[in-house]
Order: sequence, then C-alpha cells, then structure tokens
Amino acid sequence: MKARPLTLIQDELVDYDKAMERMGDLVAERQRDERPDTLWLLSHPSVYTVGRRTPAAHLPDPSRGIPVVETGRGGQLTYHGPGQLVGYLVVKLAEDEGIVDYVREVELRLVEALGALGLPAERRDTPPGSELLTGVWTSATGRKIISIGMRQSRGVTSHGFALNVDGDLEPWHWAVACGMPDVDMTSLKRELGETMMDKVRAAVAASFEAA
Repeated sequence: MKARPLTLIQDELVDYDKAMERMGDLVAERQRDERPDTLWLLSHPSVYTVGRRTPAAHLPDPSRGIPVVETGRGGQLTYHGPGQLVGYLVVKLAEDEGIVDYVREVELRLVEALGALGLPAERRDTPPGSELLTGVWTSATGRKIISIGMRQSRGVTSHGFALNVDGDLEPWHWAVACGMPDVDMTSLKRELGETMMDKVRAAVAASFEAA
C-alpha cells in the first residue's frame, strides 16, 4: 500500500443524524481542498442503517425500538451501537483510483490493525453471483468483525467502517446483517476476551497513518 497519512478526529458517542451532517461538511471541505484527508473515529447510539437495496424482509421488528435510517453508502443493513468503533474516511482519491480500490485498501489496513491487537483476520473476495463479502473476517473462527460501506462523490470518499469492540451483539440477530442471513457477527471481546477501546482506537489510527 502507498503511504496515505490522514488527519485524525476523535469523538465519543455522536447521534447518527448529526454525524451525517458533519460528515457532509467534511466531504465538501475536502472537495474544495480546504482540509486534508481525514479519519473520524466515533461511536453511535443504537441504530440500524440501510442501503437503498436493502430488502424490507431484512429489517428488524419495529417493536425492538431501535431506529432504522436509510443512508447513502454502499452495502446493506448494518447495526451501530455503543461499544463499536466507527471510522468515517474522507479521502480524495487519485485519478487512477476507484472506490473499489480504496475499499480493498481499507480492508487491508483494518486487517493490519486487528493483527496488532492479537487477532488474525482477513479480507475475502466475492464469488460471482454472491452477496458482497466486503469487510473483515476472523481467520480462525470465520466470523465477521468489521462491516464496510462507502461511497465516492466528486473524487472524495465518505462513510467507512464499523468495528465491533465490546458492545452487545444481540441486535445483530434481530435483522439480516450485510444481506447475509447466516453471517455470524463477532467482536474483539468475543474473540479475545476483555479489550480496551482506547487501545483499539490507537491501533486503528496507526494502521491508517492517522495523527
């Protein structure tokens, strides 16, 4: 991977709608070259986000009480909640780069971060005709630990990834995650035992050359 240092922004719990407003501002600033490439690390209160192609059958029962928000990123249904590290990537791509190229780079950088935390992980290629296998999976147990959904507008990326650290995994069972009914979502806590969020943030920032 080529060097791609990023500016780091860090927040704790940010409402999803407010985060989308701020991300839109960050993207516009990057498109005007008013800010450098940026990684924004944060978490959200419980919310399901869905892409435009998410089937109604994949949505949770409304009685669960968790809001469902349509978003402009790629991919299908994802759950966000406390104990999950979300990273939004606002990066201007080179003329010879596409969003698929950058998503592959994001996967590899996150595999590197998990390795530094002691969890061997891998990205997967999607077989023809299958649901997209974008994201990161544990090597030993074959569980999905990171979801990725991004888009590109006027050469600048937005949205990003969600890494399950030590939050409640039960809400993943109340809907169809990532368009895959049989996916087994996991977390660093489930795979490794106790994990410190601050340590995870530092490992992720380092893997993206973000300071």
